[in-house]
Amino acid sequence: MKTNEQITYIKNGSLDTLFKELYKNEPMTEIQSRFTKLITTFTKLFGEQDVQLFSAPGRTELGGNHTDHNHGKVLAASIQHDAIAVVSPNSSTLVEIYSEGYDKIFTINVSSLEPIADEKETTTALIRGVAHGILQKSGMIGGFQAVIHSRVLGGSGLSSSAAFEVLIGTIFNHLYCNGSLSAVAIAKIGQNAENNYFGKPCGLMDQTACAYGQMISIDFENVENPVIDPIYISFQDYGYSLLVIDTGGNHADLTEDYASIPREMKMVASFFSKESCRDINKEDIIQNINQIREQCGDRAVLRTLHFFNENNRVDKMLHACQKGSFNDYLKYVNESGRSSFQYLQNIYATQNPHEQKVSLALALTDDYLNGQGAFRIQGGGFAGTIQAYVPVSQKSLYTAFMEQIFGVGCITELYIRPMGAIEITKNQKEKL
Repeated sequence: MKTNEQITYIKNGSLDTLFKELYKNEPMTEIQSRFTKLITTFTKLFGEQDVQLFSAPGRTELGGNHTDHNHGKVLAASIQHDAIAVVSPNSSTLVEIYSEGYDKIFTINVSSLEPIADEKETTTALIRGVAHGILQKSGMIGGFQAVIHSRVLGGSGLSSSAAFEVLIGTIFNHLYCNGSLSAVAIAKIGQNAENNYFGKPCGLMDQTACAYGQMISIDFENVENPVIDPIYISFQDYGYSLLVIDTGGNHADLTEDYASIPREMKMVASFFSKESCRDINKEDIIQNINQIREQCGDRAVLRTLHFFNENNRVDKMLHACQKGSFNDYLKYVNESGRSSFQYLQNIYATQNPHEQKVSLALALTDDYLNGQGAFRIQGGGFAGTIQAYVPVSQKSLYTAFMEQIFGVGCITELYIRPMGAIEITKNQKEKL
């Protein structure tokens, strides 16, 4: 469909049913305007062409903080904030991507897909890494032109990089692989790009949640075939809003802080000649604790104990959701938050202990809720955001209170999106 035809198609309401599923309570005029403006930008940059539309959501981690990289268990959900793209394939080997908010077009030639050292920690590295993964998996690759707009803000703890990786993987999948690659395959390709091209040692949770969609539990014991179980729940039905609070912390130079967590957990596993914490058990740690402390350090032991307790907690959270025991679910959320603070220790960066905005947000939320709801770190930690389950009746007052400290607009309400990364088409709408 040509760009002008796509704009007419959107404006006449042909995608409204799908948009309502993706974006919940947002005004339809704003949703339509977002897409039509992006199509207009595409036309200005690349001309009038046949184009396709794509969307990949951000994600929120609900349980299992920093366990996936050691083959653990998590609860996660895709959210209404997403990255969208207007795309047209071309007959060359060039991928050209303009991402709103940047002042240049990212260009790579997919005829050369080996990692480039100078590209580490760049958008280009992620694109190249995803393209390499698609080629390795399917044997098919090609060029395209795209314009992207993301509402998954970087540093928000909602996985902006994973959403981008999954979006690019989904575009390649539909343009050149007939949509044959599964959500998990796309997720693995994104993780590999982030690990080996971008240079960040993330686990597989973020990409899986973005690619698969809805609220899910994921068991990564067999990382080649993770067990995924959908969970059907609405926090609003229980009288709670899930909010993320952006504390404004600086995420610069935190890669080493993130990397230290899997590294230290795997040091403990290595003490037993194993690869990951999933290959050992808590009793082994207790029985050999002094030798492990001497070899790996106390923090590594604490982080490994967090891993075991958090794994068990994910099972409890899942069962609480399945039984409709929402108060129990909230109790486990609070336990997860305390474990991250006390044992995992990913609430502030030790390189700058004077800045503890996340710690402050947690303390203020604890005091404000006074036993109601729940709160915990959001995502990787060390800076950025927390999440809070706040009674709907208290949402406005809590928001006003927190905005006094962290600024107007610091709070966003999250809704669970029922689907992961998709091509946005009339056929997709008819599947609902």
